[in-house]
Amino acid sequence: MPDHATPPWLYLASQSPRRRQLLDQLGVSHRLLLPDAHEDAEALEAERAGESPEDYVQRVTFAKWEAARERRVRRQAEVGHDWVDAPILCADTTVALGDQILAKPVDDADAARMLGLLSGRTHRVLTAVVVHGQLRLSTSHVTWRTLEADEIRRYVASGEPMGKAGAYAIQGRSGAWTQHIDGSYSGIMGLPLFETAELLKPLGWSF
Repeated sequence: MPDHATPPWLYLASQSPRRRQLLDQLGVSHRLLLPDAHEDAEALEAERAGESPEDYVQRVTFAKWEAARERRVRRQAEVGHDWVDAPILCADTTVALGDQILAKPVDDADAARMLGLLSGRTHRVLTAVVVHGQLRLSTSHVTWRTLEADEIRRYVASGEPMGKAGAYAIQGRSGAWTQHIDGSYSGIMGLPLFETAELLKPLGWSF
């Protein structure tokens, strides 16, 4: 595809500063397309009985992308000809221990519970990415050393676990516990760069 066909930017349907940072790393300009006040974005993350972590993260990501597409249509109708019809990127990350989904902790006790489950074990980090209706899934395996109770307490007290799947950020203090990673570091952060680039290439981006 010729360079002039490349969209001027893409819309990022995520509040994550890590995803913005990773798009900057790829050199992809982006603008935020965040939920309206009346949208219940959290409801899209509700788990379904018997759903595998892989199915869960792909379903949630695609649902968020469809919601963002509807949001773009509404805003385009409000703004009119000044609105640029750029592609939408949506991503979602979940942590899984076996078939158990470890989503964002609801409070400090929940965060400590999750960290205790992950201590001394290998878990999966699943990040799905959707662009232009196409989905890619990144799966990484992360092994932690055994954590002391006081380490968990201090980490929870730092506030870093809140708002993060599995109650941790790989780019934060938990990096000191990580013995081994098999997979994508950027995927664990929240946006796998390889899969993202593969989705963007057909739309005109070059890497």
